[in-house]
Amino acid sequence: MNNRLPSNVVVPAAICVLAALSFGGCTPHEARTISLFDGRTFDGWEGNLDHFRIQDGAIVGGSLQKALPQNEFLCTEKVYRDFELRLKVKLVGDPATANAGIQVRSRRIPNNNDMIGYQADMGQHFWACLYDEGRRHRILAGPDPKQLRQVLKPDDWNEYVIRCVGPRVQLWMNGYKTVDYTEPDESLEQAGVIGLQIHSGPPTEAWYKDIRIRAIPQVR
Repeated sequence: MNNRLPSNVVVPAAICVLAALSFGGCTPHEARTISLFDGRTFDGWEGNLDHFRIQDGAIVGGSLQKALPQNEFLCTEKVYRDFELRLKVKLVGDPATANAGIQVRSRRIPNNNDMIGYQADMGQHFWACLYDEGRRHRILAGPDPKQLRQVLKPDDWNEYVIRCVGPRVQLWMNGYKTVDYTEPDESLEQAGVIGLQIHSGPPTEAWYKDIRIRAIPQVR
């Protein structure tokens, strides 16, 4: 039996959207993946550029020549709620002290250098953990260390995927799901900016590139 529609039949837009949500076809406008970093400029980002630079198509936070007295964050100018964020990350420095991370659903603290919100962590024993920065100050969820060691490339580029939908936050590192966390506190903010961190401490560089985001439409 031929299941194809005749060529002169026009499919209504509403049906197309339903098909996209159900079967992956007719991708709606909101589901497009866009780049947050053009590889050349800081357009769309804000932060202290004394501690961030662009090199080889990547955003680099920190320096291997000097220590950093306080955390620094480079943040998007736009706010995001439900999304899937993909980027490649690399941490350069002493593995015992190097630390960084990606803030999501976060905001800057007024008159303070730190931020509040979820962080997809990098470095030491925190790789691929979900940390609550500036708020509860603790790890919310993390991977099995043995499984993580099988996929993590400590001295090379790693692909981080961060997915936030409603109260649920999921993390993947190089294809391995490290976190599947559902926020029990309904009073916490579930929208905010995205921030790239370089942690205070000894000389370290945090590299970020190929930063892409796909907004996920809210189901009504």
